[in-house]
Amino acid sequence: MPPRTANPSARQTELLEAAYEYVLVHGLTDLSLRPLAEAVGSSTRVLMFLFGNKDGLVRALLERARAEELVLLAGLREPEQPVGLTDAAGQVWAWLAAERHRPLLRLWAEAYARSLVEPDGPWAGFARNTVDDWLGVLADCQPRAERDSEAGAVRRTLTLATLRGALLDLLATDDESRLTAAVHQHLALLRGAGRDGA
Repeated sequence: MPPRTANPSARQTELLEAAYEYVLVHGLTDLSLRPLAEAVGSSTRVLMFLFGNKDGLVRALLERARAEELVLLAGLREPEQPVGLTDAAGQVWAWLAAERHRPLLRLWAEAYARSLVEPDGPWAGFARNTVDDWLGVLADCQPRAERDSEAGAVRRTLTLATLRGALLDLLATDDESRLTAAVHQHLALLRGAGRDGA
């Protein structure tokens, strides 16, 4: 595989974006380079040259999906003036529940599951990395005293588990109103504990 560079060519970036739009619709499980190349106006030879092989392309697509997720997370990070765990979780859920994000979140769920059952494939580390990303952001949203405590770690873990479980249920059922009510109930209980300043 060609070495990954900090400055990919314009053509590589263009093809990666086109391929990303393709997998948002078609998923990664049965990804075949020939139909993908045709759909993005390229050839399998060019894709192989730019990404090394199919696994290299899948890794690049997963990095692209993760980058989109990290844009949301970056907007929540204000360690000097943390918004509080409940407010942050409410903002995250609003983003997760928005229908326009379903294709990205289905792709996320597919990659998450594949990284658990194929830990040595191109998905390697995806599930663990996404857990670490989200826990890190939720930690940054907590006041320092809570963030650094064992109880604070438990609260953000429970919050992440609630958000992730609700997301999987949402992807399976599209029952946004039921799940939003459940998430808000969880956040009300968390807020009632009165420890995160939100």
